[in-house]
Parts: sequence; C-alpha cells; structure tokens
Amino acid sequence: MKAVPQWSREKHPLMSGLRMRGGNGSRRSVPTQFKGVQSGVPSMYAVRLWTVRHAHGFLRVYRFFERCARVLAPLVRLIGARRAERLMRPFERTAKQFLFDCQMCGQCVLSSTGMACPTNCAKRMRNGPCGGVRTDGTCEVDSAMRCVWVEVAEGRRNAIRSHGPGQAADILLPPIDHTREGSSSWMRVISGEPQTGPLSANHPVRSTAATAGDFEKTCASGRFIVTVEVAPPDSADPDALLARASRFSRLADGINITDGAGGNCHMSSVAASAILSTHGLTPVYQVACRDRNRIAIQGDILGAAALGVRNILCLTGDDVSQGDHPQAKPVFDLDAVSLLHTVRRMRDRGEFASGRHIDHPPALFIGATANPFVPPYLDRITNLEKKIDAGAQFIQTQFCYDVPMLEAFVREVRERELHKRCRIIVGVGAFGGAKAMRRMLAKVPGVHIPEPLLQRIERASDQKAEAKRICIETIQALAGIEGVAGVHLMGHRNEDVLAEIIVESGLRPAPLTSAA
Repeated sequence: MKAVPQWSREKHPLMSGLRMRGGNGSRRSVPTQFKGVQSGVPSMYAVRLWTVRHAHGFLRVYRFFERCARVLAPLVRLIGARRAERLMRPFERTAKQFLFDCQMCGQCVLSSTGMACPTNCAKRMRNGPCGGVRTDGTCEVDSAMRCVWVEVAEGRRNAIRSHGPGQAADILLPPIDHTREGSSSWMRVISGEPQTGPLSANHPVRSTAATAGDFEKTCASGRFIVTVEVAPPDSADPDALLARASRFSRLADGINITDGAGGNCHMSSVAASAILSTHGLTPVYQVACRDRNRIAIQGDILGAAALGVRNILCLTGDDVSQGDHPQAKPVFDLDAVSLLHTVRRMRDRGEFASGRHIDHPPALFIGATANPFVPPYLDRITNLEKKIDAGAQFIQTQFCYDVPMLEAFVREVRERELHKRCRIIVGVGAFGGAKAMRRMLAKVPGVHIPEPLLQRIERASDQKAEAKRICIETIQALAGIEGVAGVHLMGHRNEDVLAEIIVESGLRPAPLTSAA
C-alpha cells in the first residue's frame, strides 16, 4: 500500500484521530453516533462502525462462507429456490441489518467496499463519494453521520492491511437493479451467480472528431481553457439569460448551465443550454442525478443533442434539503459514475442503458466534477480515475482557495498520468467579502476556505476588491501547475466581476467594443 503523502497527514482532519476540525478550522466535538462506539452505547450505527474497523476479519469470514455455501446448492435444488429463499431471507436480513445496517438491495457489494454498505449513503452513491462531504468527514445530508464513503475508505484500508490490495478491489459498479430489492444475496452466493457485474470501461470509443464542437476543439488544442458558470433564470423569458451569458461570448470557451444548483428550481438546463446554442454560444449542459431516473435522464440527453448541445457535465447533484423545495423527493437512481457510463454508451455504442438501439447516437463531449478539498482525501484520485474510465473527457473542480492542497492533488494526478487522459479545469471564484464567504463555508457542503485567507479579506479596507485580487492571484498560480488545463469561474449572478477577472488575470483580452 502506498504511504500516506505528507500533505495528507498534516492537513487532513481525519488523519489525526477523532477530534475533528469544522469548516472554519475550529475544534468541534465528535458527533454523538461516533461517541457511541467508544463509550459502549449500543446502537446499530455503532455496530456498523465497529464492523468497518474489523473489515479484515469480516472479509475472512465472507470468503470462508463463499467457499462453503456452494455445498448447499444440491439442497436448494431439492427444496426449490423460491422456498429456500423464503427460509433464508429473514436470517440474512436480521444478520446483515444488525452488522452492516443493510438495506437488502439484493446486490451485495460489501466485499469490495470494506464492509461498509453504500446503500446507507443518502444519495445512494455506489462508485465513490459525492463532492459535498463536509471537511470533518460527515455527510452533506446528515451532518451527525459520517460519510459512508469515508467508512468505505477505512474498511478498505483495513482489508488491504490483512488480505492485500486484491481483496478490496475498486470496480465500476452499475446502478441498482430495483427489481432485486428485498431478495437474498446469499442465495446468489450459493448458486455461484455474481452479485453484480462491473461496468465495462473497455468498449470502443467512437471518434467525434468530425462532429467536435468548439469547446472540444479548444480542449484538444492545448490552449489554456476558460469556462464560466451561469445559472438559468427564474423566468420563461430567455432574454435575461442571453444578456448574462453573452457577456462571455469572447471571453470563455464554454458556459456551464447549472441543473437546479443548490437544490433550487430554475429554468431547465436542457432548455437554457439549447437557447444558448441557438444564439451561437457554447453551453456546457449540466445533468444532475438528483431529480430524474435513468429513463428521464437519457431522454433529456437525446433531446439536448437534437437541439445542438454538444457538451455535457455529469454530476450527482446537491441534496434537496439545501434548496427551496426541501419537501421534494430526491431520486438518485444513478450516481455520477454510472451516469457517465450511460452517456458514453449512448454515444459510443448507440445504446440506451437497457441495451436498446439508438437510431442516431448523440455526439457529445463528456465531463464530470471532482472535489480535491474534502474527505476521503486519499480516495479522491481513485474516484477521479474511475470517472475517467467511465467516460469523462474533462473535469471541473470545486472552488480552489487552497493552492498547495490543489498542487498535492495534481501531483497525484500526474503520477497516474490522468492529466493525459482528460483536461483538468480548476474552479475559482470571487464573492462579495469575508462575510459572504463565511456564509458559503457554513451553508455549502464541500467548500474549503483556509482561515488565513478569510482573515486577509477581513483586514482589507475594500473586501470585494481583495477577494477579486485573491482570485486573480489564484488563477495565475494555477496556470503554472503542470496538469491544470484551465480554470472554471463561478459566482452567482456576478457576471461582470467574473468578466473583469478573466481580462485582468491575462486569460483573455478585453473584447473590442464597436464604434457607435
């Protein structure tokens, strides 16, 4: 196993015991559920954490059961599979719910996830953490619970320590087959049937050179990339959207159109992207897994491609509790990785996720997101590689306010040569001042802002100007890091400032204004 990098040990809160740091750097108490494990308070959550800490032993038991269970196959055939399942299912449910808080999805992957059940994730993430993990390692949705994928990382380390790296393989898992929910996974072990087949990342890539859009061509050219984010309007009138987006017609290579960012309702990203495309702009159509199942998502993707949209960014999506419809039902039928694989399959193989043929496949340039600034830190590179394997051709990151941390992340990217397989575009932004940034730090999971930077802004006589200056300094520093292909500028309804930053940082010249 690779040694933990120095930057991980020193800067990452989960590497230094159970006293953890909050988002603002202050010391905070261990959540009650964590304390239950140490104080002996009986709880299912405490047992779940205990099994993760002893993943090496449980994996040994599982391997033994796997070898012995097939001896029961003749007995199962004798009494019948349905009757055997009815007899076995209550015992399996009781044992696995007690030990792993199992949700009985019928596609058990505990042996590859460090004995931490990924269906306990509030977003049903099966291929790695979302970008909203809090800096203390707790869940975006429930801050009193540790992120399931932080548990997975710990369980895998324990399994690797005892069994070697091959015993905790990180594979591309398909989305949950809901027709299997409630069925027995043990029956599949007895019959020798695989629990769930890994997604294939080896199918041929269909060349899009003939249909490549401007953004894809820019990414292939080696030019330093500039993208910006624009939120769709709360209106059926497209003029306001066009006025804001047109500000970047000569300044940005792509304009991201958000999909219900923050769990808030706006004009659909499909429609807003199509409007920009119709008016000669280059949209990057964001697709979140939160609001639609796989049928609706694939239909929207075909519709966007038919309307001239060529660039797509696949992401999981913020939790609904953060937005203006907290009473809404989150879907999360897919996660970002399985969405990437689905889009790539539509493009390269001309097939829906069901295997049904698509008459005219969409010509898409596919992207994903990454967050190097939150736990589980050491697994973020693996998750990035998984997204690239699934089909990501460009990556946009969360806000970067900590250049040394980003440099350490990119160093690992270079070691695996991932920067040669996709374009890494780093997120930057400027906000009104320290108060606004502290509010974002408190309210938006997944954001990391070092305290010294906040103090520097607070000391400034003009905080807005200082925040803008820091953003420009960050861009200039990022431009000198090998493996960083560009920057992605974000700032809610702050287009004028973002345009000024692009020009003043030297990324692009100021557009010439036509004479009256």
